[in-house]
Order: sequence, then C-alpha cells, then structure tokens
Amino acid sequence: MTKQTYVPGTHPSLPPPKGTTGIAYWLKMNLFSSLSNSVITLLAIYLLYLAIPPAINWLFLDATFVGTSRKDCAPDGACLAFIGERFNLFVYGFYPAELRWRVNLTAILLVVASAAVLWDKIPARKYMLWFALAYPFIAAWLLLGGLGLESVSTHLFGGLMLTLTIGVTGIVCSLPLGILLALGRQSNLPIIKYFCIGFIEFIRGVPLITLLFVASTMLSYFLPPGSTFDLLLRVLIMVSLFASAYMAEVIRGGLQALPKGQLEAAESLGLNYGQSMRFIILPQALKVSIPGIVNTFIGLYKDSTLVIVIGLLDPLGIGRASVADSAWLGLSTEVYLFVAIFFFISCFGMSRYSLYLENKLNTGHKR
Repeated sequence: MTKQTYVPGTHPSLPPPKGTTGIAYWLKMNLFSSLSNSVITLLAIYLLYLAIPPAINWLFLDATFVGTSRKDCAPDGACLAFIGERFNLFVYGFYPAELRWRVNLTAILLVVASAAVLWDKIPARKYMLWFALAYPFIAAWLLLGGLGLESVSTHLFGGLMLTLTIGVTGIVCSLPLGILLALGRQSNLPIIKYFCIGFIEFIRGVPLITLLFVASTMLSYFLPPGSTFDLLLRVLIMVSLFASAYMAEVIRGGLQALPKGQLEAAESLGLNYGQSMRFIILPQALKVSIPGIVNTFIGLYKDSTLVIVIGLLDPLGIGRASVADSAWLGLSTEVYLFVAIFFFISCFGMSRYSLYLENKLNTGHKR
C-alpha cells in the first residue's frame, strides 16, 4: 500500500466520524442528551399530541369560512366566516370605502421606506433614505387628505390601520427622543440633567392608561375655550413621550456599558463632544442596546391596544364591538385569536430583525 502525499494546503477534508451527523445525532444531542431531557421531550410530545389534533379540527377541518351570521357556522368548529365578513372593518376601521386605496398606498410606501432604513444593501439606498425622511409627511397627507385630496377625520381611523399608525409613530419618535433624554441625563449642565431626570422618572412612574386618560379628557380643561386638539394627535404625543422615557433608560444602560476610555480616546483625537457621540460613543452604545430597544418597541406596539379605553377602536376594540352584534354573539374566541395572530406576526418579525442586526453588527469572536 503506497502512502499518498499532498502539497501543504491541498489535503482533502476527511469525512466526520460516524454517528456525529444527521438527524439521529441532532435528536440525541438536543432532545435526548440526558434522562431529564428525555423525560421532558417525551412529555412535550405527549402534550402536543393531545393539543394539536383538536386545534387543527377546530381551526381548519370543522371550521366555517363562509356565512352571514353565526347560524351558518358549524357548532364544533371555528366560525371564521365572522372574520371574513368583518375583515375590511378589522383592517380599515371606518375609513371611507372609496378612499381605502390611500391606506393601501400608505402601507406600500411604508414597506419601501422601512426597507431603506433597515437594510443597507437595498439599491439606491442614498435616495431611498431621503424618501424615508419625507415619508411621515407623505403618509399624513394620504391618510388625512388636503392639498387636492378629500379630507378624512381621524375619528374614522380604526382597526389595523390605527394600530400601525400609533405603533410606527411611537417607534419613530421615541428613539431620537430617548437618545436626547439619555444624553441629557448624563449632561454636566444641571438644568438639562435634572429636567431629563424629572421627565423620565415621572413618565416611568405613571401608567400609560393614565396618560391616555389625561390626553383624552383632562387636557381639554387646560386649553382655551372653543379650541380643539385632535384626539389621535394627543394619543400619538403621549405614546411617543411614554416610550421615549423607557427608551432613554435602555440607551443610558448602553452608554454606561462602554469603558470611559472610549470617550477619552475620542477626545485625544481632537473630537469635540458632538463628534465623539456621533462617531464613537452612540454607535457602540446603540449596538449594545439593540435587544432592549427592540423589546421597548414591542412593548409599545402591544400597548397600542390600550386606546380602546378612550374610545379609539383598534382591532381588539372593533372585535369586541362586532361580537356585540346579535348576529355574531359569543365569538370572542375567534376575535382574540385573530388579534393574537396579527400581533404575534408583527412582534416576531421585529424580534427576528433584532437578531439579524445583532449578528450583523457583532464584532466579537464567536465560538
């Protein structure tokens, strides 16, 4: 038997040892690596066996997808005909049917603007970022009207459109406000520092539902007689301020996680305070704070359902109002399931993007 020789660097890769690859190895290492893990795995499989078949039967096999009232639905399945019958109401609220193309166009433009901000490899990103900066004004024009478009009152906003309006506005406004509050809290100027501390601690010490009540009822007592202040605008301001206080603490944690030497190194290079924060400190602090920032975004997005207490009908409010109809009484399970799926998809998407961004910006060494 002759001995094969190879030029250094050209030796072919050897196959992995037997039994260390494949599905069987993965199951052994992840689900049956010990006696306790094996017991937990078998118990989980048994519980899934008990839960999944009835759920599939109720949600798909025995469900009713077409109908005009609960009388048309099968007694043992989900009455999804209710969701189909009220789908436009769930999505658009009370927005005029002939003008809903404006809501659709706003949603499409939101995807375009978000892609420019979230992905750096999108074509013509430089020009797309300018569009993203102009998008809030374009969206307000499309949804509210004016300048050639028929005006639509905000009291007609509802459903998923209202949730996205509150959530996206709160997310976009709370991040820059949170950065300013976090920097202000660490300022050497006492007036700025204590103002930021007072604002953050006050907002964090008051429930959001209380602030919404203040925005919807009590604020009118402090306005001049006869003046009006749009309710949705008040809600957007309160939600943004509420989220910015929590965002400030998340970002402050990121700032404190950085060694003091980072700022000293920036100063040794001749950078002033603004340049140091822009090019050295904030990029690192925001990277460290990504999980907390996205967690705050998700919490804000879910808290948008609280607007039901001040008369604004998000998907949950519309669902509760719809099941009060005598034709659809008793279908709260379908309503809550529909709303839960919508929020799960939205929040799960934000969570996955957070992981993508963390991995992309990671500069450490992984095992």
